[in-house]
Amino acid sequence: SGRMDVYKSVSRQIHEIFHEYTDIIEPLSLDEAFLDVTENKKGISLAVDIAKEIKQKIREQLNLVASAGISYNKFLAKIASDYRKPDGLCTIHPEQALDFIARLPIESFWGVGPVTAKKMHMLGISNGFQLRKCSLEMLTAHFGKVGALYYECARGIDERPVEAVRIRKSIGCERTLERDISARSSVIIELYHVAVELIERLQRKDFKGNTLTLKIKFHDFSQITRSMTQSQELTTLDRVLPLAKELLKSVEYEQHPIRLIGLSVSNPKEEVDEQRGTWEQLSFEFSEWE
Repeated sequence: SGRMDVYKSVSRQIHEIFHEYTDIIEPLSLDEAFLDVTENKKGISLAVDIAKEIKQKIREQLNLVASAGISYNKFLAKIASDYRKPDGLCTIHPEQALDFIARLPIESFWGVGPVTAKKMHMLGISNGFQLRKCSLEMLTAHFGKVGALYYECARGIDERPVEAVRIRKSIGCERTLERDISARSSVIIELYHVAVELIERLQRKDFKGNTLTLKIKFHDFSQITRSMTQSQELTTLDRVLPLAKELLKSVEYEQHPIRLIGLSVSNPKEEVDEQRGTWEQLSFEFSEWE
């Protein structure tokens, strides 16, 4: 029998990994999404390097394999992601795209199901090369508006942007320390710096929330979180910092040095709305850890 709660939980963890690199994420399903990493949080120049890191983190943190497709548009990225499943990594470079598409069976094209594929075969179209030889007029005559999509895909053209349709539920930041610390004075100083950065982000995004979450990762890479909700919105340093210090009191770190400190502010009202069955895509939003 299906275990939807488990699937959703794992999906959230996977998307949390995605958000380490970009917030421009367009979910296709619980286990598939487009990521626009043209401008990414870590400043990594090659998308294939980001894909490798994401695959590695999914394996290390969740003990799962993932396939990644990398290209310059959504159509080709989707094709590439399906190319070497279940643990594949495929890049389609612009200069390779037309040759790659020419070899594709027509069934691999976006929106070509069994009925359309049968019609394509009746017209003598069985692969991308044969599809590319068809005129726009011919394709639209036989397939209507979607014929224009087939025409462009056969030429490696797909102008659709990655659309992140979501509600921001939290904003956060974290700091990985140059060395592990356990002295209270050092921890408080680092907590202050994280809180200052958090306030700057809240103000820049004009975000308001009532719940503060403290994230601590220790020297052995184990981690904990502590949260507290207030009636007043957490928008200023004089509200966030005392609350962060209060949360820190429940963390034992004198014999367990700290490697990373993070803070995030979330809006509990949106979390309640999600639990009541708001649109599924809302379950994919996470703290903006960097």
